[in-house]
Amino acid sequence: MSSSPPVSSAAAAGLNLAQQEAVNYLHGPCLVLAGAGSGKTRVITHKIGRLIQTGLKPEQIAAITFTNKAAAEMRERAKSLIGKQARGVLICTFHALGVRMLRQDGAALGLKPQFSILDSDDVTSILKDAGGSTDAATVRNWQWTISRWKGMGLNAAQAEGQVNGDEERVIARIMAQYEERLSAYQSVDFDDLIGLPLKLLQEHEAVRSKWQAALGHVLVDEYQDTNATQYEVLKLLVGERGRFTAVGDDDQSIYGWRGATLDNLKKLPQDFPKLKVVKLEQNYRSTSAILRAANNVIGPNPKLYPKTLFSELGEGEPVRVLDCDSEEHEAERVVARIQSLRAEGSLLAEGGQYREWKDFCVLYRANHMAKPFEKAFRKANIPYKVSGGQSFFDRAEIKDLCSWMVLLVNNDNNPAFIRSIKTPKRGIGHTTLGALSLFADTYKLSLFESLFSNSLNSVLPAKAVGSLHEFGRYLNELEQRAKKTVGAEEARVFLADWLKEIDYEKHLYAGEESEKVAAARWSNVMDFCDWMAQRCGGQIADASGAVVEKETKTMLEVVQTIALLSTISEREGEQNVVTLSTLHASKGLEWPHVVLAGCNEGLLPFKLEDDDGANSDSIALRLQEERRLMYVGITRAQRTLAVNWLRRRKKGRDMIPGVPSRFIAEMALDKTTIKEDPREKIKALRAEFAKKSADSLAAAAAFKHR
Repeated sequence: MSSSPPVSSAAAAGLNLAQQEAVNYLHGPCLVLAGAGSGKTRVITHKIGRLIQTGLKPEQIAAITFTNKAAAEMRERAKSLIGKQARGVLICTFHALGVRMLRQDGAALGLKPQFSILDSDDVTSILKDAGGSTDAATVRNWQWTISRWKGMGLNAAQAEGQVNGDEERVIARIMAQYEERLSAYQSVDFDDLIGLPLKLLQEHEAVRSKWQAALGHVLVDEYQDTNATQYEVLKLLVGERGRFTAVGDDDQSIYGWRGATLDNLKKLPQDFPKLKVVKLEQNYRSTSAILRAANNVIGPNPKLYPKTLFSELGEGEPVRVLDCDSEEHEAERVVARIQSLRAEGSLLAEGGQYREWKDFCVLYRANHMAKPFEKAFRKANIPYKVSGGQSFFDRAEIKDLCSWMVLLVNNDNNPAFIRSIKTPKRGIGHTTLGALSLFADTYKLSLFESLFSNSLNSVLPAKAVGSLHEFGRYLNELEQRAKKTVGAEEARVFLADWLKEIDYEKHLYAGEESEKVAAARWSNVMDFCDWMAQRCGGQIADASGAVVEKETKTMLEVVQTIALLSTISEREGEQNVVTLSTLHASKGLEWPHVVLAGCNEGLLPFKLEDDDGANSDSIALRLQEERRLMYVGITRAQRTLAVNWLRRRKKGRDMIPGVPSRFIAEMALDKTTIKEDPREKIKALRAEFAKKSADSLAAAAAFKHR
């Protein structure tokens, strides 16, 4: 089989010359600099197909992304391109790859295959215990610092060796206790899903050789978002052969605050001298007017690999800059803009609406900026969603129930054990749990295994042991009942009985000062139970109310998937609503009509002057990242873009004079675009529509009397 594919095959797939070059370079390290909207996912999926076509088995290919959503999209795109073979390709996040490596080879580090993965709340709880603090802000600071150190590849001992001041020294010592507890609990946190695989590859040659032999080519999406640890994992996975494709854009690196570093782009040509660099500069998303503003904004940033986006979609509408009196006035103008564009769409479509609510998006720098828009949208009856809001499964009451479910299928999950035994409270306090934990550590047992040890009476009073035994017996009984519960109706009975037995509704109302809040939380519990029951199958009602038959599962079979679930709305289709989103959450997405809100100094760029301890170099780096954030916002827009700034804005409880963001000037727009009043545009459109209607009626009347 030919090692070099015919260019015509890639051309026939609709790839441009640069995309073809990226797809066809197969036998060495390749960096694809993919500008915004330049078709990077298309290149990755076509390259997967090309690798298989030239003889590589699907299971020898790994494509690594940063979010589950991106992985799911790539999986679907690969499936539509290469069919069933796509199933064999490992398409996952860095963290999911880490889980796979640790499940297979974690024994080399002392991990059991059924180790538990802690979420943020679990980590907070352990750190509170390890550091002896209940102050949430303090513990969050510890958590962020420890996460940052782990992202840099440091353990507690290494961190203590390079701390900056007494506060960090204390955190390093808390980190050491935290590491001990994770080991005792047979648990890992999200940072460990990168750090421990790195340790595996660095310290165990047999494991490293196994993974290098298993992976014939590794593709990494959003490469600019990798941190130092992820880069080292990639290097060790691909070895000296360097068969990988890194796809990214230095102009869209906006996650420096969580450890992502552009140094990884600088290191590639140093560590892989034969690196092939391909630039994708043709944008398939935005008009020329929008791209010109984007290119102008990003221009002042220093370039690792200079590139200029271009489009063949035409000049399009000019970018509009709107000055607003206040946050409330800005929200009113955005409502007017959306209404005018929809009215204009109706006219252009000869009465048929083709601009839907979902075509519009409002982007802003910080979450708190959504509030005025929510109020204005509600007043105008505009449907909307706030992107990046709290996930259903992140709610405390749902995490409580999930911990019980997880414990049914993995009795050795210590964090789930601790949350379940404490929620609702059952007279088993911190002293008892502390002694049980120490006992479990001493005898290398899980907390659940320790419950039934004959030696437990030697460290705990009989009453405490009796309470622990009661909990253990109830959990075993619940597991047996879950095995025999089949179908939706039986599942509903099982769940209702369980909640009554543990008195969870009473627990919710006792823990909330407001009955309204407690009732809302109980409503979430009911939604969760209904959703779980639906998954058990049998005769259930679909969205229209019709009864359908689905394959039945036992309650325990459904529970076994609970740890993999992240949203209750998986059965919901795409919503036809306006999106409100932070700029960070918008990366990778696009909308026909975008508004960038609150583009003021102090918001975007964000408070550069407030960091007293920062030197000029660090301020310059932060400004460069803020400029990239503006660039990301501009390049989300397909057809129209409006950029707003405030003449007066809130700072705390005060109103202060607003200064337009320096990025507006950097966009170098035609000055005639600076002033626009969408309310006047609506009036003009209504007048035009009325004239068209009158003309139509007159024509109809004239025809009737002919």
